[in-house]
Amino acid sequence: MNIGILSSKHASTNSRLSHSMDEVTKKQSKLGIFFESSIVARRVLLFVAILGMCMLIGDGILTPAISVLSAMEGLRAPFPSVSKSLVEALSATVLIVMFLLQKFGTSRVSFVFSPIMGMWTLTTPLVGIYSIIHHYPRIFKALSPHYIVHFFLRNGKEGWLYLGGTVLCITGSEALFADLGHFNRSSIQIAFLFTIYPSLVLTYAGQTAYLIKNPNDHRDGFYKFIPTAVYWPIFIVATSAAIVASQSLISATFSVIKQSVVLDYFPRVKVVHTSRSKEGEVYSPEVNYILMILCVAVILIFGDGNDIGNAFGVVVSLVMLITTILLTLVMIIIWRTHWGLVALYFCVFFVMEGVYVSAVCTKIHEGGWIPFAISFILALIMFGWFYGRQRKMEYELTHKITLDRLGMLLSDPSVQRVPGLCFFYTNIQDGLTPVLGHYIKNMKSLHKFTIFTTLQYSLVPKVAPHERIVIKKLGLKGVYGCVVHYGYADSLNLDGDDFVGQVTDSLQVHIQDCADGRPSSPVEIQEEISDLEQAKQAGVAHIRGKTRFYIGKSCSWFDRIMLAFYELLHNNCRSALPALGVPLPQRIEVGMLYEA
Repeated sequence: MNIGILSSKHASTNSRLSHSMDEVTKKQSKLGIFFESSIVARRVLLFVAILGMCMLIGDGILTPAISVLSAMEGLRAPFPSVSKSLVEALSATVLIVMFLLQKFGTSRVSFVFSPIMGMWTLTTPLVGIYSIIHHYPRIFKALSPHYIVHFFLRNGKEGWLYLGGTVLCITGSEALFADLGHFNRSSIQIAFLFTIYPSLVLTYAGQTAYLIKNPNDHRDGFYKFIPTAVYWPIFIVATSAAIVASQSLISATFSVIKQSVVLDYFPRVKVVHTSRSKEGEVYSPEVNYILMILCVAVILIFGDGNDIGNAFGVVVSLVMLITTILLTLVMIIIWRTHWGLVALYFCVFFVMEGVYVSAVCTKIHEGGWIPFAISFILALIMFGWFYGRQRKMEYELTHKITLDRLGMLLSDPSVQRVPGLCFFYTNIQDGLTPVLGHYIKNMKSLHKFTIFTTLQYSLVPKVAPHERIVIKKLGLKGVYGCVVHYGYADSLNLDGDDFVGQVTDSLQVHIQDCADGRPSSPVEIQEEISDLEQAKQAGVAHIRGKTRFYIGKSCSWFDRIMLAFYELLHNNCRSALPALGVPLPQRIEVGMLYEA
């Protein structure tokens, strides 16, 4: 869908996007057409999506904190002298080690995860079965829906508020999308239905059977119901499982930030693919260390597990509710699912999750404000970045240099074609960057052989060698277009000469094949190849634009604030160009001010 926060006119300036949208519009639902025609609806939708993503990143901060802290609390049962501060310090140490290991990638340490989760899903239900037999064998009556209805009828408003304490039993399922980056759907379904679900039911039933006989132990229901003989083995397994559970949300955070960077919704950070076969296995050093600092800060500042638990409940329930709303829109607009199935899905999940959200929101003042603070900061960063990128794209598409305009600039007698080979980087495929016009007007020159180069990222592991470099003659002497396709497992960190060699080899093949469809004599072909070799020997230059916004007095206060914030983010993020190993003497940056 053509979703953006600028007006429809600006959002559809890119002809390539407009062309694809024209083909789809005829098939679109009324709801899809409504979103494309209403800028208010698009901005609300964008806000909801950004809020969901920011909440999920908040989840990635709180899950490791509460999982490891609650596991380490097990030390205090056999050793009452162990202070709360020591538990917090040990939890922080475990988290720091876990984050430092992230750079090795999930696949390198995942061989440890399966045995840990296997032991967890086997040992805790065995303890649960023992507890059921020993304390209250009739506990399985609780599986009947009759009792939950009776519970709400008896407790009324209090019963509704109690839901805020049970939401932690379903946490983790909001990160299933990240698991799909590592496993297929069938494996997740089998694992859940035949291991996770039965294990959870037996474990919670065992804890409940224990608490029926020992109601005063409700504050530490897990470790209290474990028999003394197996306490320490279960403690080790529980702590290990907490680390694996934390890994799930950390992976989810890496995954969603990586997708947001690709879609231009988040400032550019370094993204490393730790697997050469799975696109979803990624790692970001900057994000990793920021998460580590925030996780440790949450534990040390909000050491009370209740406050972190309340914050965790708010995050998880809101992420689920927003996912339900967005998936419903996908079912209607994209999948075109039958309205009956959409209504069935939406009513069941929205009502269930809505009740949970309303219950946990009563705990905002008891720690639930933490995720809102985190989400507000992240949402401000995302919105500021996206707004700046949209304004920049709007300017570039409005002031792009067409081939006719380039021909007029080069026909000026004062403009010289200087010897050499130039790679001029542009991110506009159906035109040329405004920086080109700025460069020619002021330098009064252009290299005899100029290749306008666009680097295009593809969601595949590796691009086939014959598809990687696409050359096109732009109709002017010595002027060519080049699109370099690369996948997430392709290494672009080549030696600068290797990159130049690959492009010039492809260019020679293109010249010889006359790929532009116009016949040329062998003499002309040989002459053009000879000119290319001479230009390459004369020297190679790599030119890229370095643009900033000029915020004049005529700008609105909103533009002044948002664009200044965008410039701050832009100056502190990574370059848009992947590292191509270009030697420093060959790099040229052309500065230009875009008038806001």
